Amino acid sequence: MKLVWSPEIASKAYIDTVKSCELFKHSGVAELIAAMAGGWNAKMIVETWSHGGVVTTSAGLAIAARHTCGRHVCIVPDERSKLEYTKAMRDAGLTSAEVIVGGAEDAAAAAALAEVDFLVVDCRRRDFGKVLRFAKTSQRGAVLVCKNVNQRSVSGFRWHGVLDRGTRVVRSVHLPVGKGLDIAYIGSTGGVASSRKGPSRWIKHFDEKSGEEHLIRG
Repeated sequence: MKLVWSPEIASKAYIDTVKSCELFKHSGVAELIAAMAGGWNAKMIVETWSHGGVVTTSAGLAIAARHTCGRHVCIVPDERSKLEYTKAMRDAGLTSAEVIVGGAEDAAAAAALAEVDFLVVDCRRRDFGKVLRFAKTSQRGAVLVCKNVNQRSVSGFRWHGVLDRGTRVVRSVHLPVGKGLDIAYIGSTGGVASSRKGPSRWIKHFDEKSGEEHLIRG
C-alpha cells in the first residue's frame, strides 16, 4: 500500500479552502497545503502551532481532513496557545483539530506523531526539527511540510539531517510561496516496488502576491 493521488479530493479541498480563506484575507499557502493533504487522501494529519500564529493553514488542513475522513491533530506548546487556537478556529466557523499540549517527546504528542500521512511543522518554533525527528510516517508513505522556512533559525537545513535514520526521501522541493515551504515526499515501506510508472500528477498553484504560477508534481 502507498499514498494514492486523488485529483477529485484535491480539487474539492482546494476550492473549499479558497472560500474559507476569504474570511482571513490571506491566500496562498493554506490552499496549496489543503490540496496536497486532500489529494494524497491523508488519514492522519498533524500540524504544529503556537501563540501568535495564523490559522489559515489549520483551516485548510481541517477542510482536507473532512474530505478524506481523516484525523486532524494540532500539537501546541502550552495552554495559552491551545486557547488561542481553538478560539480562532471557532470564530472562523471551523471545527478545531484535536489539540495536544506538549513537546514532541511527550507521550501524547509522540502517539499523535505515529503513523503520520501528512505533517506540517512551523519553522518559527525552535523544536520543529525535533518534531520531524520524532515523526513516524505510515507504511503508505507521507508528505512532510515545513512552513515559514524563511524564518528558520538554523542554517544548512537538510531533510536527512532531521529525519529518523532509514527514512526514504523520494523527492523534495522548496517553494517560494508565502514565507517559504520545504516539502518532502517519504516513500512507502514494505511490499514489492513496481517498475511501472503511472502518469504524472500535477498541482497548479497561483501566488497572488508574487504573480507567479507554480506547478508541483505529485
